[in-house]
Amino acid sequence: MAIQWEKVVAPLATGEAVKAIAPVIISASRATDIPAFYSEWLANRLAAGYAAWIHPFTGRKSYVSFARTRLLVFWSKNPQPLLARLARIETLGFRQYYFQYTLNDYEIERLEPQVPPLQHRIETLREIAKRIGPEKVIWRFDPLLLGGGVTPKILADRIRRIRDGVAGSTRRLVISFLDLARYRSVQQNVTRAKMNIRELTHDDRLELATAIGAIAREGGLSVGSCAEAIDLASWGIEHNRCIDDRLMTRCFGDDRALMSFLGVPPRAAGGVEPGTTTEAVRNVKDAGQRTTCQCVASKDIGRYHTCPHQCVYCYANGITAGIQTSRRRHDPAADLI
Repeated sequence: MAIQWEKVVAPLATGEAVKAIAPVIISASRATDIPAFYSEWLANRLAAGYAAWIHPFTGRKSYVSFARTRLLVFWSKNPQPLLARLARIETLGFRQYYFQYTLNDYEIERLEPQVPPLQHRIETLREIAKRIGPEKVIWRFDPLLLGGGVTPKILADRIRRIRDGVAGSTRRLVISFLDLARYRSVQQNVTRAKMNIRELTHDDRLELATAIGAIAREGGLSVGSCAEAIDLASWGIEHNRCIDDRLMTRCFGDDRALMSFLGVPPRAAGGVEPGTTTEAVRNVKDAGQRTTCQCVASKDIGRYHTCPHQCVYCYANGITAGIQTSRRRHDPAADLI
């Protein structure tokens, strides 16, 4: 059953008051790269105290209040534009956050045509880690795919090179496998782009798991798989929680409201050992995600078909022309992306 967020009355800029959900954890965002393209909008919405959100399937508009928000989780392939606004966001009272930072190397294949050069992205990760600490910067190589000259060995070599580039700046690697069969839009994007890419076979996955497990151990990293059914524990790869109560307990365990939401005693009241998970945590699992997803519930405030990165494998984007149109129409002062 989906979690029922508290509802509050949110005063809009027009003077009108509306009912809004008040989530404890905000995702910004699985649906679009807010740090890369909409960081000014995000800072403005946090200052206003609410944002509007469009349901991706029904098109219905609703409102999200930040009155009860204790944690922001940033998802990005290029969070550099957000960094200049972090001080403002913290001044507004949103001092607890961490990054899910997707750092792939598909430059030769041009599968992510509008992301900055790899070295620039590596330097950004290191910059963030200096600011907030390596535990709050999660490196994602996501998704893993083959074809177009990419083999399991080539992928492993690229992951190893990135590991060396971010050494000391992250403590965790998260992986996932391309899922073409699940998303018709991704199949269409791949066909339209005339890209010869494919999913990994079972044997491919085991070959890569062997390599990635060793790469992570050599670099002192833990590693998890995102929303994957396959059990890779024998290679040191656990099932990941991207919205992770264990990380929250370690990094933000003094926050009574956040710990109460998770069902974990706060450290200030005797607390728990880092990473301890109580039975209550399972009751806040995000029912809106795939059944294999282990994430704690959060509210995503992004919007599909608005990300200009144009990644060929992305399930959240439609045709390029529509994305460019939505980007041109974007108003950072509006309540909706």
